[in-house]
Amino acid sequence: MTPFAVAGLQLQLSGRHSNLPHVVDRIEMLLYLYPWVQMVVVSELATFGGWTGNATPLPNDAEARYCTLAAKHNVWLLPGSFFEKADGVVYNTAPVIDPGGTVVARYRKMFPFLPYETGVEPGSEFCVFDVPDVGRFGVSICYDMWFPETSRTLAAMGAEIILHPTLTASIDRDVELAIARATAATNQCFVIDINGVGDGGIGRSIFVAPSGDIMYEAGSSEEMIPIELDLERVRRSREVGLRGLGQPLKSFRDRKVDFSIYRRNESNHRYLETLGPLVKQARGSRAGLASDPGAADAPPVTPAPLTSMMPPPPTAPVAPVAPVAPVAPVAPVAPVAPPAVLAPADLSGGSV
Repeated sequence: MTPFAVAGLQLQLSGRHSNLPHVVDRIEMLLYLYPWVQMVVVSELATFGGWTGNATPLPNDAEARYCTLAAKHNVWLLPGSFFEKADGVVYNTAPVIDPGGTVVARYRKMFPFLPYETGVEPGSEFCVFDVPDVGRFGVSICYDMWFPETSRTLAAMGAEIILHPTLTASIDRDVELAIARATAATNQCFVIDINGVGDGGIGRSIFVAPSGDIMYEAGSSEEMIPIELDLERVRRSREVGLRGLGQPLKSFRDRKVDFSIYRRNESNHRYLETLGPLVKQARGSRAGLASDPGAADAPPVTPAPLTSMMPPPPTAPVAPVAPVAPVAPVAPVAPVAPPAVLAPADLSGGSV
């Protein structure tokens, strides 16, 4: 058995204000309650939210605060990600901090969530790191997981646990949970997918075993999720197959096919070029179709690009609304005359 204790922190987060004090406080409380935890993972963009206007260079003061915290508690720490300003552009970057308080890697998200996460450049380098005497870990962020090539590459590089901070506040979280399970099964590894709540997401963080089974799925409020993992489960699955059956990593290694779809100049890539522009759709629009059905050659409507996943923080108070003039009183309605009284009917001689 090769045990290793990882805790996910699913936190209530603001998208407009700094969450640094809250994240630090929750890490402190987590490690007070569960001192046996060896690694802590926080959700995507947890510290400053999803507004690119908060982008700063790395290293920065917030990252340094996390480094101090990791060294204080002698734990590995993935504090989610930051919008990083570098070389005149913005990246979505997750630092990996070792128990000595040193940043050993910074992973830049390869697939920004377009067309919503606009203004963010994709990274191009995969991230794996080794925990001595334990195993190899890989890092992926949010939308990366929708591209199975990213997870398969991490597994082919030896990753036994994929750490996956996410910020999902949308109605497709159930689909992501299915992808997380499929990722674990097809790559025979643990997947740890940590979401936030509030502006930071709708929760439902998940730990998945190498068999694709759910070890734990959180609800929609703040949660601390400390779980001890046995990395021998990964090695056994990769040796004898998932539940003693399929051995997908070995089959991928021994494949006869070369996937030419990844070469952009190949003819079988042409279909993808017919799908239309990667833009946020306007009301009534359809991807790849003209906005006016009578003008087949008209270019598609391209909405103005967003600059972040969240609106910017409020900067100036809104002007007060002018008071509404009082409404003139309604004239009273004249009383209605009472109905005439009818004479009683003569019932004499009638039968009952």
